[in-house]
Amino acid sequence: MNKVFKDVSLSACVAGFVAVLIGFASSVAIVFQAAQSAGASNDIIVSWIMALGLGMGASCFLLSLWYKAPVITAWSTPGAALLVTSLGGISYPEAIGVFVFAGGLALLTGISGLFDKLMSIVPLPIACAMLAGVLFKFGLSIFDSMFSHTFLVSCMLISYLLSKRFTPRYAVLFVLATGVAFVLASTNMDFSELPIEVGHFIWVWPEWDISALIGVGIPLYIVTMTSQNVPGIAVMRSSGYDTPASPLISWTATASIVLAPLGGFAFNLAAITAAICSGKECHEDPKKRYIAGLSAGVFYLLAGLAGTTVVALFSFFPTAMIASLAGIALLGTIGANLKNAMMDDDIREPALVTFLVTVSGVAFADIASAFWGILFGLVYLFVLKRKA
Repeated sequence: MNKVFKDVSLSACVAGFVAVLIGFASSVAIVFQAAQSAGASNDIIVSWIMALGLGMGASCFLLSLWYKAPVITAWSTPGAALLVTSLGGISYPEAIGVFVFAGGLALLTGISGLFDKLMSIVPLPIACAMLAGVLFKFGLSIFDSMFSHTFLVSCMLISYLLSKRFTPRYAVLFVLATGVAFVLASTNMDFSELPIEVGHFIWVWPEWDISALIGVGIPLYIVTMTSQNVPGIAVMRSSGYDTPASPLISWTATASIVLAPLGGFAFNLAAITAAICSGKECHEDPKKRYIAGLSAGVFYLLAGLAGTTVVALFSFFPTAMIASLAGIALLGTIGANLKNAMMDDDIREPALVTFLVTVSGVAFADIASAFWGILFGLVYLFVLKRKA
């Protein structure tokens, strides 16, 4: 632990906080909708938030500490979106059964070593191109948000430019402080009505329905693996971390199985928030960026315990501020991945195809574009090699 305390830095702790802030604020509304689609009461929805915070917090902290790398986990946002439209006609205990089943499939994928073997097939430029495509829309969101909140986003951008010039390690901190200060100064927020309360867990035993397991459980597994875990590993690889993928998949899947009865519907490796914690803005020394994972774990645990309060607090800040903060924090990562994707002349065109397919957002068979981007890029590369 002495080494951990020596490695602690303000920039890494801020990166972890920003990751949690963006992770919650960007998609917690979808989780609410998914819980309501499952027939959850308000008390059970609070249990969902607490279980998700506990699962992400514990997995972030312990995995980052064990592997000494910024291992950032998250709930499956695409999975939650899938559940919103797929749980109609399924009882709440049957929905819990679906969550356990999907987690079991992910666990089998992890312990079999299959995921590591699949990822070893993907060249680094292809993986970087896919990741750049996933992150690209966040960079665009800066200027989309500027159209509706010109002064707010402009101030955040100016803050970023000045801090990058003089104190680059704390650039994201200054951007966050600028955004919060602007919102506080320009609105009349009444924090007296902010609920300060800690919820409680509600355990529901799973029930099993074959049609639900096949019709919802398998798509939930596929969506989580292709749109979350694949980009998550790509983030780590592009940042130079060779942490074995299969154990990470196994542990997040175990968390899904254990916490599903409390509302932890699906845990996986993060991509967007992981990129924030694994870049140079977090820390110049890659060996000390794991502190961001520890920091994110602590903040996730706190957010989970105070789920009701945290959700209400996030509602005070405009979507444009959160979107711009995410985009600005990811600028360096987007640039680095575009550079890595296009460096190799022999793989440049397959990487470009991967990038374009991923950016397009196509979702054949309801499978995310990140998967199709990699598939198209690999096929393109295979054909070129055969031709050669």
